[in-house]
Amino acid sequence: MHNNFASQHDMAPSPHMPARQRGPWVRLLSEILQLAGRQVEFLHHAERPWSSATFSGSRHTVALAFSGADAIGQGEAYTHALPEHEFTIPGQLVADAAIVSVKHETLPVPRMTVAAELLLLEDA
Repeated sequence: MHNNFASQHDMAPSPHMPARQRGPWVRLLSEILQLAGRQVEFLHHAERPWSSATFSGSRHTVALAFSGADAIGQGEAYTHALPEHEFTIPGQLVADAAIVSVKHETLPVPRMTVAAELLLLEDA
């Protein structure tokens, strides 16, 4: 698995910071990478606060790459599965999960880059 965590976040939990303060992004990324398959390359994660008149939460953007024919097959399966996936993130509800872009390259090796946006709401 090519899980290169080049995120704006440090993946190692701090022993002085409880999991609840780290936010839901660690669990979210874990589930996304598991759903994407073994041949995924993690490219980017960004998180920003989100709120409406009645809800609050966060919006996440995640970019992944799939290189080679087998990996691209996994990537295609991921793009179909993500919008309907039932996430299990304590204290959070994934209100929306959408693929926002898919880019295909053929040289030097077949590669598919996928960007997804997810809206997490704090579960009351």
